[in-house]
Amino acid sequence: MTVDIRVIRAGQMYRYYLRETVVGDGRRPARTPLRAAQEQAGVPVGRWMGRGLAALGLAPGEEVTEAQLRNLFGERGRHPYADRIEADRLAAGASPKQAFKAGALGRRVTVTGVDFVFRPQPSIYLLWAFGDEETRLAIEAAHEYAIVRVLEWIEDEVAVIRYGTDGNYRVRPPGGLVAARFRHYEARSGRPLLHDHVLLSVKGQRLDGKWGSLHTTALFENTVAASALYNELVAAEVCEALGLATEPRTVTEGRRPVMEIAGVPYGLIRWTAQRSDQIASCLSELEHEYVTAVDDDGEPKYLPVVSERARAKLNQIAARKTRPPKKDKSRSLAQLRADWKASAIRTSGVPADVISSLLEYARAAAAAIRARVAAVVDIALAAVDVAATVFVMNNGGRFHRRHLLAEARRHLALVLRGRRRDPGLDDEVVAAAITAHCVDISEPTTVRGLEAGYRLYTARWALSDLPAPRRPPAAPDPDRRSPTDSGEPPAPRPPCQDAGEWEIPRIPLQYDRAVLAGAVVREQLRTTTTATVVRGRAYDVVAHQQAAMPEQLLAPEPADPEHDDQDDKRGRHEALDLTALRALRESRTDVEALDLTAERLRHLQDAFTAAADRAHTTMDRYTPRDDAETPQPGRPDDQQALRPQEPGPHRGREAGH
Repeated sequence: MTVDIRVIRAGQMYRYYLRETVVGDGRRPARTPLRAAQEQAGVPVGRWMGRGLAALGLAPGEEVTEAQLRNLFGERGRHPYADRIEADRLAAGASPKQAFKAGALGRRVTVTGVDFVFRPQPSIYLLWAFGDEETRLAIEAAHEYAIVRVLEWIEDEVAVIRYGTDGNYRVRPPGGLVAARFRHYEARSGRPLLHDHVLLSVKGQRLDGKWGSLHTTALFENTVAASALYNELVAAEVCEALGLATEPRTVTEGRRPVMEIAGVPYGLIRWTAQRSDQIASCLSELEHEYVTAVDDDGEPKYLPVVSERARAKLNQIAARKTRPPKKDKSRSLAQLRADWKASAIRTSGVPADVISSLLEYARAAAAAIRARVAAVVDIALAAVDVAATVFVMNNGGRFHRRHLLAEARRHLALVLRGRRRDPGLDDEVVAAAITAHCVDISEPTTVRGLEAGYRLYTARWALSDLPAPRRPPAAPDPDRRSPTDSGEPPAPRPPCQDAGEWEIPRIPLQYDRAVLAGAVVREQLRTTTTATVVRGRAYDVVAHQQAAMPEQLLAPEPADPEHDDQDDKRGRHEALDLTALRALRESRTDVEALDLTAERLRHLQDAFTAAADRAHTTMDRYTPRDDAETPQPGRPDDQQALRPQEPGPHRGREAGH
């Protein structure tokens, strides 16, 4: 995700935010005024934003002062001008208690806000770091626009104030929310990383004028949807302003691709991933410790397989263990950009002329993409993709509307390739998915269960054609070496693994299966005569598929009769452009794409089944057969997360997406 969220507590405001975050993650000297510390650190001053500023006497874009931050976030939710209000009341003859109460915004709270961190994709902030001044300003403007739009969506659709018994009653803050935005330019590793910290106050005003507190759980639940919206908006604004386009690139094998600016070399993106490499190395060691841990009796302490949940927790631990210290020396943005460019030329492996003309290379790639790929958004087919992906990615196929909304925004970003879309198109896709492919299985027993955002859904169809997920393997024998197949080179070992040790068993990622699910359902709709007309017109399946895949794997234009001696046995929509594939290999662009034709779908199903069989066979070679059915001790949450699921509705438990 490119939008992170964390809680702000009153004491934490003094220990961390007022000393470090407000000055660009540096070290604020003691007794140094905030404005002076920000100038020394080379970062801009904080700015207020949000529609709720008028109720507090603030204006959008106004500078954030230290006293305002201390009152609103550090003093358990007081008015930003609480000091002035209290002094005026005391001068008017009020008691100290009455004066203190006048400066409060409702009840005092411990959690005073949440910190949203917005950062664009690496290819965008690389263009920002290496481009000219006009490019930098255009990207910063797109970045700010996307943040404002996401905050507006949170105000209108997500944020709720809880009140009443046990907080059962909820209301949107009609006046909006209040947030303070602080911009940073670099990561802890010293690499470029344009990102903003948006400190969102939990205080909101109800219709009766009273101040209440936001339900922070709702903010956490919708972080993925907020991240998808931000990614889509910032990419569209950057592409429209600079004449660029996006393409999908696979970062981690088996996971969904991310949308990056086309033409930015992958070597430059790897140059910025120093922290990612450190985390990956530490994660391998932690995974090895996890699967081999035993208690005092010599029994396995955890499940002897790394689940998605366990992997996420271990990744957080690895990030904390490898986190570098804060920077000591501050530099201006101009000096940072000059140093970044010189470092990239020396160490990234990308030619200097490419780095110096990065925008021109990106524009050339965008021209090729936009000439070949037409943005075709078919709401009916998009609903199929969204529903199938969410159904598979959520264990047991039970999900909420926010899961569909996040996936719909990802799908639109994939199809539109950096083009702007009409507002509300994501909601139309979600409505079509719920109406045509989802069943409401909610059993509301509380007021919360009646809310639209907490309705529980599953798919109308069972994906019986998909291969069933394998059962997690039993504990491997540490004394038994993993056999290697003759004729195949040995796989690279992680730093913690010696020769002869067994490979760390991991639960396969679900995104490949989700893509296959969408292909199966879409192929059924394509071949079923009763479902060929939606909204009074026929499905434009081929156009929709071509819009939703990289241009490198699109079907070529009709062949010239004089040069039709190649690939004469392939259909028009099943051919691959070999010239584009050669250009793909030369540009080293890492792209994952699927040509979802009938023949391609059969190959994909066979390959998926064969890969699962090979993985299961390999695990059986060093797993005792007698212990295969013996339940292994483990934590309750991991046992439940690893319970095998059969495809179909109403199975499994609710899980996050």
